Amino acid sequence: MTTTQTTPARNAATATDWAKIRLFAMDVDGVLTDGTVQIASDGTEAKVFSILDGMGLVRLARAGITTAWISGRPSEATTRRARELGIPHLIQGRTDKLAALSELAARLRLSPEHCAYMGDDDIDAPAISWAGVGIAAPEAMPSALDAANYVPARAAGRGAVREVCEHILGAHRGTEAAAVKQ
Repeated sequence: MTTTQTTPARNAATATDWAKIRLFAMDVDGVLTDGTVQIASDGTEAKVFSILDGMGLVRLARAGITTAWISGRPSEATTRRARELGIPHLIQGRTDKLAALSELAARLRLSPEHCAYMGDDDIDAPAISWAGVGIAAPEAMPSALDAANYVPARAAGRGAVREVCEHILGAHRGTEAAAVKQ
């Protein structure tokens, strides 16, 4: 018996979907990083974050799009990077990503269609499904890939988040241009 693995549509999210986004939330390990955590013998932790991704998040903030990081594990490296980038919502130690995301959206008075969420693991799949634009990292677990309506071409920790940021920014520019023409 042969089994076939279904590959989600790489770009099932439309320009209209992207234009509705007001909050882009994401997991950290396996999304903003390649999923590798280095722990030295003294217990200090190191992660590698992409400058491309960071610049995309800064550009979103300048455009008025709120960003949030939701991580299942607390990390000083994550806290430092979030602070550097001015990420307004950093939620760590929450493995129920859907609860964390929906609570944040409620506080911000946003419905699911105004939220994008990017993850890579089983615990991210419900949040990916809930969001108006659900995104899975290309290397994600099958449950996350199945839940997603967008999978970036770039790898996690190597520009995948920037690719998503550019979709959001491009759709918002298109909306602004259409409003000016009217």
